[in-house]
Amino acid sequence: MDIYNLKKSIEYAKDSIVSKQIYKKESTMTLFALDKGQSISEHKAPFDAWVYIVEGQSEFKIGDEKIVVKEGDFFIMPADIPHAVLATEKFKMLLIMIKS
Repeated sequence: MDIYNLKKSIEYAKDSIVSKQIYKKESTMTLFALDKGQSISEHKAPFDAWVYIVEGQSEFKIGDEKIVVKEGDFFIMPADIPHAVLATEKFKMLLIMIKS
């Protein structure tokens, strides 16, 4: 059994986005660390995704709605809705893609 400290399991890289897959079966769990100013361009996913903000703060655009989330926040992004991410400061998130 693996035990993870989500804050310590991934490190930031200057001017970069770092990802680390920690689980892959039917569903996937991926940690992300985004340096301030980095973004993930708008895209869609065919499955619902659960997002937990591990550290810092960021802005998500989901469909036509923008939300600001911070450490400890959790939300679900619905399948097939365009979404994008902007790191308004350094932040880490856990993304759980539910493929059922």
